[in-house]
Amino acid sequence: MPVNSIQNETVLAGPILRRTNTKQVAIWLALSTPARARITFTPDGGAPIKVTLKEDTPDCRLIQAGTHLYYLLIDAHLPEELPSDTWIDYKLELGEKVKGHLRWRNVCAPNSDLYYDGRKSLGFKIPSRVQSLLHGSCRKPHHDSEDGLVEADKLIGNILSQNGEDLPDWPSMLVLTGDQVYADDVAGPMLHAIHQIIAQLGLNLEEMKSLKGQDVADSQCLYEHEDCYYNREKILPKTQGARQLLDLVFEGVKKPIFTTDTAHNHLITIAEHLVMYLMVWSPTLWPFVDTEEIPKGLSTENAALYRDEQKILDQFIQGLTKVQRVFAHLPVAMIFDDHDVTDDWNLNRQWEEAVYNNPFSKRMIGNALTSYLLNQGWGNNPSAFDDNMMGHLTQSLKEPGRQSHEQFINDILGFENWEYTWESSPPLIVIDTRTRRWRSESSAVRPSGLLDWEAVTDLQQRLRDQDNVLLVSPAPIFGVKLIETIQRIFTWFGKPLVVDAENWMAHPGTANSILNVFMHRNTPEHFVILSGDVHYSFVYDVELRRIKGGPDIWQITSSGLRNEFPHKLLNLLDVANKWLFAPKSPLNWLTKRRHMRIIPRKPEGRAHGHRTLNGSGVGLVELDENGRPWRIRQLIAGGNALGFERMEDHSRWE
Repeated sequence: MPVNSIQNETVLAGPILRRTNTKQVAIWLALSTPARARITFTPDGGAPIKVTLKEDTPDCRLIQAGTHLYYLLIDAHLPEELPSDTWIDYKLELGEKVKGHLRWRNVCAPNSDLYYDGRKSLGFKIPSRVQSLLHGSCRKPHHDSEDGLVEADKLIGNILSQNGEDLPDWPSMLVLTGDQVYADDVAGPMLHAIHQIIAQLGLNLEEMKSLKGQDVADSQCLYEHEDCYYNREKILPKTQGARQLLDLVFEGVKKPIFTTDTAHNHLITIAEHLVMYLMVWSPTLWPFVDTEEIPKGLSTENAALYRDEQKILDQFIQGLTKVQRVFAHLPVAMIFDDHDVTDDWNLNRQWEEAVYNNPFSKRMIGNALTSYLLNQGWGNNPSAFDDNMMGHLTQSLKEPGRQSHEQFINDILGFENWEYTWESSPPLIVIDTRTRRWRSESSAVRPSGLLDWEAVTDLQQRLRDQDNVLLVSPAPIFGVKLIETIQRIFTWFGKPLVVDAENWMAHPGTANSILNVFMHRNTPEHFVILSGDVHYSFVYDVELRRIKGGPDIWQITSSGLRNEFPHKLLNLLDVANKWLFAPKSPLNWLTKRRHMRIIPRKPEGRAHGHRTLNGSGVGLVELDENGRPWRIRQLIAGGNALGFERMEDHSRWE
């Protein structure tokens, strides 16, 4: 299709509501043309508050990534505070110069699909305390299941219309705890769609000759390469140590039990990463994709796989308008996990030495992290990314593959400010368990700890003087013990890649440090830990005991938004865990962590003693005035809301 068709679609993705409080509102958009912005906030029953944003300032950054791709990053600091616990309409307008005059246009048409029934504007609330929130992780577009974010949209619509029983209070936020995109597990039709959109948006060519890939001089050569689809591992350079690199980046992910089973369409270029976000967050660009066309040269097997994946993607695309709508109405907090970049990202010292010492794989990781900054990281905490860093980002996008791009990748790989805190009540404290790891000194193949000593110390400081906190850890701190034991066994045999051995207890130093944080005398009284990663959902109540008493902890895991664990295998593991780690089992003593009591919760509808819930959906947590969860549910996509019942008779001391 001609480029000017896309140009007629000014907003390519968004608006996405990000860090939001009474004094600040951050909004993310992707545009086809440059534009200025102004916002009008109108509290219910109050006077409008108008904010015209200055160009090229931290309040309104416009970053160009291609001829027809611009990112508008709005961090509006308000002249007066917005009210709490009140519905607030907002109108976002874009200004374009037409014949020398500035013409303003609402990003939403009068009857926009982004408006909920009965509404004529976008809007949100800022609750004075967190009474409810939504959370989830692991959203793979070509997984054959429903989309949990569509279920979140349905809930918001029901709350606004008061349609239904047992509705929660307005959710304070939507917390995405990792794997918002799968850079390492991409369907063939998705990759082909990305390449079509790259051409139509006019994204800049990325130089790749210096990477010494197989017959790949630049990004266009990559897209036209015979191994571009389903065989990308063959494009890696044949250098000394390449066998190890293949094992770690591609072949090491062939583990259908615990993680992704393919990386043959792994995203490589910065353009591929950027467009991937547009395709999974918005329906706007899909009409410009020829979904009937199949790439040339596919084997019979891959052609059949391609057609099957396209059928699943067609269903995924149908829900994107609803995903876009919920993003425009709830503040969205995000943090990366491995698949946002690559499977087993920074798993251990061996992985890091192999991947970061190879220019090709280093570029792949750098491109993924750069795209994360622009699409996810910035909105979590805009002030963490200063003018210097954002200026370097802008320059690197102008000339991908050249010196400024390589230098920016070096800088971002050393960046250590991805964690953040939202000053809600209780506060949301989000930790980075991927880039600040505790590397094993005894063995390069042993899993790294999820936080290094400095990061643990930083976390302790952030927790000081807090009574209650919402703590986001992408990987559960307290996991299913049988699965952790299996991971420990494989690690002992030097095969941590085979079972995705990334849990808090896999590294003794980190395990002791995080438990010491919980046991510290100045620790909060209540911890609500929100996690994802594992592709199944569960809830544990954890009681730590010391001389003067300890905190109460709720480990709440919701995974995935659009992903599931193999059903038969999870049932087998759940039953085995029930018997092998029963309260009086001697295995509890052989594998004990610290003096604590763990009380599992049974998902509704499961047999007594079972702990896990397998099914795509989104988590819903409701809190009392003391920050304690009084109801925890999983909204199964296309199904019912299932609660978790505390099982006192299955509690165990460790």
